[in-house]
Amino acid sequence: MKKQPTMVQDIAAVYHSGADTRKAGTGIVAYLAHGATNKRAPWEYTTAMLIQSLKAGLPVRELDDLRSSLDVSMERLVPMLGISKATLHRRMAAGRLDPAESDRVVRFARLMGKAVEVMESTENARAWLTSAQRGLGGAVPLEYAETEIGAREVEDLLGRIEYGVYS
Repeated sequence: MKKQPTMVQDIAAVYHSGADTRKAGTGIVAYLAHGATNKRAPWEYTTAMLIQSLKAGLPVRELDDLRSSLDVSMERLVPMLGISKATLHRRMAAGRLDPAESDRVVRFARLMGKAVEVMESTENARAWLTSAQRGLGGAVPLEYAETEIGAREVEDLLGRIEYGVYS
């Protein structure tokens, strides 16, 4: 007797099969950076699904969604994600990022989402993430977040700002 797949497994299978026909701006990055939309339910982005998606590698489309969310050029974003031009071309041809690259894309999308929440608008979040911040010793948050430790420090600073702690 064959075991019936769960709803999350069904969604993940479609997402990773290449049969995903979602438009740009409706995937994991858009959800993390801008929250739920009327078309995508939050249950579709459980921790288990995110981990499964990261292990399989996100579609390259998610990288463009991140670029669009942050409103930075691909030439500026890709080095921050640790992806060379040659690797980017290979990923674009294959249509999928590797798990480590996918994890970094999600890291930046989560920071964008937190910044939007704290700064109360996408424009304010973009400006904050791309400007030198005193609380980071004058570093630019997106550049500081190139490492996991730096990203956690940016999240911590956003948390202090959210709760009115002088930084």
